[in-house]
Amino acid sequence: MDDWLSDLLALARQEQLWRPGDTVVAAVSGGPDSMALLHMLHRLAGPERLTLVAAHVDHGFRGEESAREAESVRQYAAALGIACQTVRFDLPAYIEETRMNAQAAAREKRYAFLHEVAANYGAACIALAHHADDQAETVLMRLLRGTGPGGLAGMAMKRSEKNVELIRPLLRTYKADILRYCEQWAVPYSQDSSNGQKYYTRNVVRLEVLPYLASFNPQIAQSLVRLSELASAEDDWLEQETKAVFERYTTKQHDGCQLNRKALLGLHVALQRRLIKLILSYIGLETETTSFDSVETIRLAAADGAASTWSFDVGGGARFLREYDNLVFIRQERPGMTSRQSGYAYVVPEGTAMLNLLEAEAELAFEEMAASEASMPGSRLEALFDAEALQYPLTVRNRIPGDRMQVLGLNGTKKVQDMFVDERVAPSRRDVLPLVIDANGFVLWIPGIRRSRHAQVQATTSRVIRMTMRQAAELP
Repeated sequence: MDDWLSDLLALARQEQLWRPGDTVVAAVSGGPDSMALLHMLHRLAGPERLTLVAAHVDHGFRGEESAREAESVRQYAAALGIACQTVRFDLPAYIEETRMNAQAAAREKRYAFLHEVAANYGAACIALAHHADDQAETVLMRLLRGTGPGGLAGMAMKRSEKNVELIRPLLRTYKADILRYCEQWAVPYSQDSSNGQKYYTRNVVRLEVLPYLASFNPQIAQSLVRLSELASAEDDWLEQETKAVFERYTTKQHDGCQLNRKALLGLHVALQRRLIKLILSYIGLETETTSFDSVETIRLAAADGAASTWSFDVGGGARFLREYDNLVFIRQERPGMTSRQSGYAYVVPEGTAMLNLLEAEAELAFEEMAASEASMPGSRLEALFDAEALQYPLTVRNRIPGDRMQVLGLNGTKKVQDMFVDERVAPSRRDVLPLVIDANGFVLWIPGIRRSRHAQVQATTSRVIRMTMRQAAELP
């Protein structure tokens, strides 16, 4: 085995790119990089017991030229005894229909086809022919557009997508070495004429920007690749730390998650930013498009001097709320769904034993017993009422504007809204917490907050109703 294969095999084992016996789909454009990769994998197929499938996409941009490339790939795969799947797309028509960027549209269709081929053959991985010069271009382009440490990592040697591993075996090999390999092994390849056209940003970076920077540092490509490897390792470590913090500090809920403000402030600023992005990703936001400003807005909203109640539309169906010391991240309701804050009301006839409150993520129990057997409430989530003094049917609902309660121990009435503020009830919870109302419209009890002076248990009371609210975390 020559140095080429020895190095590739060592890299594959180090990075666990494949396992012996795997089926590998090789994405082959017809250029020198992908044709060399196909040839290398073919030479390794025997010792590694790999089953290879070549997959080629004709995007329909270059007419006869791209048709010739497709035929050359088919012929070379046949000469190597490798199964070959090809497809031709009418990308110009697709772009006109979707209004997508040409490169984004081409990538979308290309990767969809590669995944389809992988699924049809039961492949474990898709091999892509990106090389070290591609990596240098990617890092530089991200620098020019503005990126964080994760962006500096560039393309990954290996990453999972749709239950298949995307692998890049040539990511540490430079273009010049690939061309020498093609010459040494007489590997045929085509030259894509569009690679010389400067209306693509990557082509401008490759043809003009990198050569200009090389006048200051002849090893600029190597420097950028080295930067990507350093950033990748550090990004991976930080990501592991962030996931550990996420599991330690966040509380998952049915529509998002929350964490304590002081827990966030206790982290290093780098972990604060990463944790915010990880939470946004957890609730379904595409964080690749989340701006630094959005993350920083959320981070600064947790500061001691910031408003104690505040909300921010992050975009993409995500919303952030600061509610005193709670930081809440929620998925907003999809179109056509009824918001949990749109209001609810349940009629409770006499004799009801249990009421499930989906909107409040709780249940309310009603238990009748002799007054002599009733113990005092153990918390503000329990309350006792004189069974004979209760006016049925009761209603359990969320608050409505103007609600007031005749609070036990106070003269007159007090606004429910003011009680919520006094008790520091989070704004997002104020519209879902239940109020127990009697048939006369009096607010009897707000579980966890206060009870009214109506239907008090007296010395003459013979039977009582014990109401108990259990929250979702306490339910079996």
